[in-house]
Amino acid sequence: MIEHDAYPVDSAVDDATARFWDELYQQRERVWSGRANAVLAEVVEPLPPGTALDLGCGEGGDAIWLAGQGWQVNAVDISTTALDRLTAEAARAGVASRITVARHDLTRTFPAGRYDLVSAQFLQSPLELPREAVLRAAARAVAPGGRLLVVEHGAPPPWARDSHPHARFASPQEILAALDLDPDRWHTERLRAAYRTGTGPDGETGNLVDHVVLVRREQR
Repeated sequence: MIEHDAYPVDSAVDDATARFWDELYQQRERVWSGRANAVLAEVVEPLPPGTALDLGCGEGGDAIWLAGQGWQVNAVDISTTALDRLTAEAARAGVASRITVARHDLTRTFPAGRYDLVSAQFLQSPLELPREAVLRAAARAVAPGGRLLVVEHGAPPPWARDSHPHARFASPQEILAALDLDPDRWHTERLRAAYRTGTGPDGETGNLVDHVVLVRREQR
């Protein structure tokens, strides 16, 4: 059964941040597609199932797909609305026994444990977020022989128009440098831009660029 790891709002979750994300999810019956992110699926398909940590899991498309592939998943997000949707979808998909749901404000708390895969998909926020510190914590959560996959937006979507005039998007090389990994203990497997076609909130389509970093921790 899916477990909820709820933290007291007054000590571990920023009220305004939680409210922002809950209100965003409540604007629509479904915000995301429900499908696994393409880069994640491509990376994971050849791997044997293990344990995975899904950071900022949202409505659970990645977590549910991973569980369907046999992975044991710890899925974390700040939004209770998103986590409730994940819980319902996982039950419908018959994979609830392979998913643990935990509520975390990653600016304040981070999940315990070591994982064969740590996934940070589009961990970018219009609110203040110590992104580099979170990503370094994500690297520390990778078990020996495991992988950290970071996928970030490389540019605003074409339908965003001028809503992000001052936004700057880190290159794959900058993301890797910010992780501050020991080169003797980590192997870089992917460091590149990936291109795909996406659909905007009003049904418009456009070309998107994602920045991808995949690193593997050595066994020793």
